[in-house]
Amino acid sequence: METKLARISQLSSEHPEMVFTSIGHLINKELLKECHKEMDGKKAVGIDGITKEDYEVNLEENLDELIRKMKKKAYKPKPAKRVEIPKENGKTRPLSISCYEDKLVQEALRRILEAVFEPHFYEEMMGFRPGRNCHMALRRLNGMLEREKTNWVLDADIKGFFDHLDHEWIVKFIESRIKDPTIIRLVRRMLKAGIMRDFRYEETEEGAGQGSDCSPVIANIYMHYVLIWWFREKVQPVMRGYAGLVVYADDFVGCFQYKSDAEIFYEHLKRRMKYFGLELEESKTRLIEFGRFAESNRKDRGKGRPETFTFLGFTHYCSHGRTGKFRVKRKTSKKKLAKKSKEINATIRDMRFLRINQIVKKLNEILTGYYHYYGITDNSRSLNSFNNVVWFRLFYWLNRRSQRRSYTKEGYKELMRQFPLVRPRIYVSIYG
Repeated sequence: METKLARISQLSSEHPEMVFTSIGHLINKELLKECHKEMDGKKAVGIDGITKEDYEVNLEENLDELIRKMKKKAYKPKPAKRVEIPKENGKTRPLSISCYEDKLVQEALRRILEAVFEPHFYEEMMGFRPGRNCHMALRRLNGMLEREKTNWVLDADIKGFFDHLDHEWIVKFIESRIKDPTIIRLVRRMLKAGIMRDFRYEETEEGAGQGSDCSPVIANIYMHYVLIWWFREKVQPVMRGYAGLVVYADDFVGCFQYKSDAEIFYEHLKRRMKYFGLELEESKTRLIEFGRFAESNRKDRGKGRPETFTFLGFTHYCSHGRTGKFRVKRKTSKKKLAKKSKEINATIRDMRFLRINQIVKKLNEILTGYYHYYGITDNSRSLNSFNNVVWFRLFYWLNRRSQRRSYTKEGYKELMRQFPLVRPRIYVSIYG
């Protein structure tokens, strides 16, 4: 099956104008079985309560019945369970949890959509793509800021991106490459499946639920046509100077040589977003002076240091290297650091009655993951700050385990020598 999908991807790459009219048959028992095998069985269950293990008990019969329903055009996804995930700003992010069988179909659909569309995505798009990640997006941005003639940065934010994707536009975008009725029908039914919130059914007239297996590729298709293709083919050719873009899901940064170019792009961007059912978050979208000349230019005008902006959890700021050459540096954003510090405090509090080796083992798992993401060039100070938070909160909660104080400072230091916490380190070079 992987060979067939690879062939589809090859054809799509070699023939950019090709439209696929008969690929729905690829969603067969073989592909669904592969999807089942690779599915994470620890994920939350949908409204039917069926887990991967439950489905596997009668796997052959279940898949045969699923294929039968799909061939008869009788397959209809169940509503997704809607849960609200708290955000650092006090708001919540909606998460849709589909039933297990629907997850299988979504994953199969994702693989087909990715095979067709991935060869046509531009380098500006970094999120939810094979072989790309957040650090690569940060490297691209760093190159745009340090090596290109960037003097102005547009830090943009789309309001409720996943919740406001227009269903008809999604279908039109997909039909530009795929006109197979089976695929289009599955996409429409998935989008219109609805949600269950507090045991009440709600229709989904717009949006692609976060948590769905194929939502990321649908989001990329949407951003490709709405923003990236337009920027590459229509915007860049008419700019007076340098113009660059980096996109990760719904988060993107534009870099410009001239302020007038940035302002023109911004005004057209607002209208284009509105046309496709989206809206920029005006309070979070800013045009700032940023780059190798920003500090001196602002000084000449009697202004302070250049403003900063945040992208993918890092605050970017103008600085200099050891030789005095202009450099962009980054540190963990205050919001992300505060949020993670709050989470780690709650984790230690809940574990405080476990044995110390168990506590440290769990903390080291969390710290390793944290340092692998935030352990990037120039961010040592923020890493050490977080390490200190963990160190002192562990000391605090261990001493709250009983009415008597468990450890003195010296006793705690000795304990940490026996059960050491993972030390922060830089794992990722922004230049390499």
